[in-house]
Amino acid sequence: MPDDTPRPPHRQPWEHGWDPDASRTPGIRRLWLAGALALATIAAGATAIAVNDGATSGKTASPAPPGAPTDSGPGLLSFASPSPGATASSGAAADRSGGARSGTAAPSAAGRASGHPDRPATGPAKSPETKRSSPKPSSGLRSVRSLNHPDRYWHVSDGLVRLDPAGSAAERRDATFKVVKGLAKAGCYSFATADGGYLRHRNFLLRAEHDDGSRLFEQDATFCPRSSAFAGAVMLESVNYPGRYLRHQDFQLKLDPSQNTDLYRADSAFLLVPGLA
Repeated sequence: MPDDTPRPPHRQPWEHGWDPDASRTPGIRRLWLAGALALATIAAGATAIAVNDGATSGKTASPAPPGAPTDSGPGLLSFASPSPGATASSGAAADRSGGARSGTAAPSAAGRASGHPDRPATGPAKSPETKRSSPKPSSGLRSVRSLNHPDRYWHVSDGLVRLDPAGSAAERRDATFKVVKGLAKAGCYSFATADGGYLRHRNFLLRAEHDDGSRLFEQDATFCPRSSAFAGAVMLESVNYPGRYLRHQDFQLKLDPSQNTDLYRADSAFLLVPGLA
């Protein structure tokens, strides 16, 4: 009996000249392709996420807001326009630390001592020293009259100076002096006598003596005018015994410490009048 059972055709080679690989399971190539596509998709997603993260981190690391100076190294500061909040904070910090606000210049140490706006003061400002005014005699010869004994004048008698009436020509001559610039101090007075001597104090008594050229004589013969409690009158203070003034007592001229009494003020007040001689 003839064998009519159809048989499968004999495997033929592919048109490209190579035989199919019968060792592989059908569909594996598609699986590889699908896997490769999935990996590519995952890689693309990872890249996109990385890019987004980088952008986000760049925004987070943005520079400090305006008004906060950033230190770029020693001596290098960049200053931006301050915001209102930063200005208020910095002003408060300056006040707490004792610093000066902007627009207010802090005075330097060198003047606060002189009052100049740019200099610091070493202490409270001192008021200028006031000098007591007093009448000054004009050039020429002068006599010195007592305020509370207006008929008596300085008069040289036996080498001492007393308050005496000046009636005779000799008395008027001995009661007349030349008022010159102070021997020890230019702003004060010295009284020269007719015989070339000067009035000086010694043992606190006023007397007429000749200049011996010593510094002591110059000081003893110098008296500084001070204003009196009486109009037109003058008090005469010793240059080398400050606080002691010429006054008359029992009609004798002497140096006495200042006293706060009416009698002392009257006894130490004198009028410089034109010379009697």
